[in-house]
Amino acid sequence: MSGADPKNAAKAIDALRRGWAVAVKGNSATIGLVAIETCSEVAGASGILLSASRAATLKLANQFAAADTALPVLIARPADLDMSLALAIADPALDLRYPMKGPFAAAALPDADAAKAAMEMAREAGLLPAFLVVDPVLADAHTTPADVAAFQDAGQLRIAARARLPVSASSDAELIAYRSAADAADHVALVVGKRDSSTPVVRLHSECLTGDVLGSLKCDCGPQLHEALHQIAGAGWGVLLYLRQEGRGIGLVNKLRAYALQDQGFDTVDANTRLGFAVDARDFAVAAQMLRLLAVDQVRLLTNNPEKVAGLEAEGVAVLERLPLKIAANPHNAGYLETKRDRTGHKL
Repeated sequence: MSGADPKNAAKAIDALRRGWAVAVKGNSATIGLVAIETCSEVAGASGILLSASRAATLKLANQFAAADTALPVLIARPADLDMSLALAIADPALDLRYPMKGPFAAAALPDADAAKAAMEMAREAGLLPAFLVVDPVLADAHTTPADVAAFQDAGQLRIAARARLPVSASSDAELIAYRSAADAADHVALVVGKRDSSTPVVRLHSECLTGDVLGSLKCDCGPQLHEALHQIAGAGWGVLLYLRQEGRGIGLVNKLRAYALQDQGFDTVDANTRLGFAVDARDFAVAAQMLRLLAVDQVRLLTNNPEKVAGLEAEGVAVLERLPLKIAANPHNAGYLETKRDRTGHKL
């Protein structure tokens, strides 16, 4: 990816979190953007850039790119635009409070690649994928789609530190922390037991503050984490990869927004898509790179999710066996577990 600099994307993502303007230079045009969630005023905005799924919820059609319904949608600035309306357009959790929005006029995207890169930056920043379009001259940071792709490249991981860490499942464990040149997230691996020539039992566990730390009953993450550690310890040795990809990759704040939508009656799949994100935005290539840095190239994978098997194998890690992880349901997460089974292919 010649000329790409992930540091530019990192600076732009940080700028979006702070409510500053960024310029995304595509092949045919440069788009100036401010994240609606973090900006403080709408002066100077010429339009609004939305994710395809959020636009679909608002009954908008991508009239100028109908052949690609996954493209973001640009709408002209509404005459009555203020911050309240901008937030109501951006946040589906406000749809019941502000049901009457529009009509909106769709406009041609100046550059499709730049618009798609903006959506990826929103996800990396943990922000709603909705932007005010502003003059690029005002930008505090500059990036390109190639920069964003380089930022997301898992190949930049390195082991930063390691130390012995006895845990309740096993007193013989080592915690290994990873860093990358671009991403501030620190992924970690817990190697449990004494390594030998056998194929390790491996668990890919995505960070879940609400479940892992606070004991949330809305998901099965906390019980899965502890059961996985005990199964790894019982197998002799293995690795738990703790991936900093909260909320299936959309971040803690957006996960809480998804919870609010679930309280309105949407399941976990529809909640994510109404927010403007993929059903599952996690990157399992990161896990493969973590394993490679531990010289692990084949595993017995502890998971109910076939996507994890496919994700590792696509990156060259052989999954010799899939081991199911059985967790009892409770009244608060029974529907969530059914959705994972019926809509995202999870199985025991």
